[in-house]
Amino acid sequence: MKVKYLILGAGPTGLTVANYLFNNGETDLLLIEKEAEVGGLCRSKDVDGAPLDIGGGHFLDVRRPAVCKFLFNYMPQNEWDSYDRDSRIRFRNFEIHHPFEANIWELPEEEQNAFLDSIAKAGCNTGKEKPEKFVDWITWKLGEKIAEEYMLPYNRKMFGDNLQGLGIYWLDKLPDVSYEDTLESCKHKKAFGKQPGHAQFFYPKKYGYGELWLRMGEALGDKVKTSEIVKAIDFENKKVTLEGGLEINAEHIISTIPWNSIELVNAPSEVKDAVKGLKHTSIEVTYHEEDMDTDAQWIYFPDEDKDYHRILVRKNFYPGAKGYWTETRSERYHAEKGAVNFTSEYAYPINTLNKPEQMKCILSFARQNGVYGVGRWGEHTHYNSDASVELAMNLAKELLP
Repeated sequence: MKVKYLILGAGPTGLTVANYLFNNGETDLLLIEKEAEVGGLCRSKDVDGAPLDIGGGHFLDVRRPAVCKFLFNYMPQNEWDSYDRDSRIRFRNFEIHHPFEANIWELPEEEQNAFLDSIAKAGCNTGKEKPEKFVDWITWKLGEKIAEEYMLPYNRKMFGDNLQGLGIYWLDKLPDVSYEDTLESCKHKKAFGKQPGHAQFFYPKKYGYGELWLRMGEALGDKVKTSEIVKAIDFENKKVTLEGGLEINAEHIISTIPWNSIELVNAPSEVKDAVKGLKHTSIEVTYHEEDMDTDAQWIYFPDEDKDYHRILVRKNFYPGAKGYWTETRSERYHAEKGAVNFTSEYAYPINTLNKPEQMKCILSFARQNGVYGVGRWGEHTHYNSDASVELAMNLAKELLP
């Protein structure tokens, strides 16, 4: 079998590449997906009369208008509700809004003073040289108290105990924590400084987020093959082998699946070694039927005595829903008898120290051989769905004749 464009993985990235090519007259394409339905981490299931996003909490960010315009072709804007994001952090007996440093004014005055003093002494505010190790960098950036009370325990819950094995290259986009802004927020009892990303978002009125991707799959018709597992990519022969033995040759192979989930045929040892060095986490999403008395949509929990690291409260972004779901790194999860639970083996790429060099090695070799890695898993980078769609659109434009 031979096609012009072979796309591996029907999550948001793969679906976007396929649909963009298809909409621009390229019909000689095939999209392969290992699950029985498309959507990847953004799939949804109906649980207790309302949608539950089985790969964790996903939504459509408003900040990329070109992405929204493209996706509204499949689910028009009038089928979405828009929300101001309400995210909170619960630690000790306190609950404050996210981000932590902008909202310490919500704490008792003596706690405010302790955090302010710690921020004033943070390395980024005292001119200390920026450290190169993750734990040291977090303390340098946020101050010792925020690091110890929130950021370090939360990241241990997300990524494991070896935080010094993480790089800091992915953190430089975070603004310095200004003592002056924090002090102003405490004086005026409102957040000052730069607001976090995803401050506003869209969520479907009548469906889970997965409905959008199902519609994109339907738009491709027989160009999608589900329940097909990719076994190997042969770079020299530009061929993909599926688990059942089917071999597919392609002029262009677009991979949106994890590199360490497949065999790389005719790849040099340095590329195979780079793939072996990639790390990721798995998560468990568990439904709880009891209602929570909160207006928050997301609540983050740095308390390491609790297995889960965050919860999502359905009623606050899907009217009429009840209950909430927890998200837990698989290594920390303790199964609950009778619980509705979903596992995502590939949930978050881990930003290990050598990952930039590893991915440069992999992607450079792949591209030289007509194979393109794109999106969260193709680039092994924690992109949200809107960013993945934008990257997919750009690659599709590049590949069009």
